[in-house]
Order: sequence, then C-alpha cells, then structure tokens
Amino acid sequence: MAEINPTELQKALKGASYPTDREHLTELAKKNKADQKVVDTIAHLREKEFDGPDKVQKAIFKGKGT
Repeated sequence: MAEINPTELQKALKGASYPTDREHLTELAKKNKADQKVVDTIAHLREKEFDGPDKVQKAIFKGKGT
C-alpha cells in the first residue's frame, strides 16, 4: 500500500468528531477530497472504532517508524 504522510491524513480527517467509526472517517475523507490512497487506507483499517485522531494515526502509521 502506498505511503501516506501525516499532513495528508490530517487534511482527510478535518472536521471529524470523536468517538467515531471507520465508515464515518472514510466518508469524511471522501468529502474532504482526500487522495484515493488515503481513503482506501482508512476504509481498510483493522480497527472499527476510534476515540481520537491520535488513535487513527496510530492505526495507520504503526510499524512504519513514525
């Protein structure tokens, strides 16, 4: 899967209200006109629920040295 940078992720999740779920974050990323790789990455996260943006970042960037 293509690499995503934290800035792209922040833009994709702009306006998110937490707690939320993967489905809502995917739709928000689409609404925010995020790159398709960002939308796909969010849509395929193993976790289904997120308490805050830090949890989303952790799910996406875990094991990538960030």
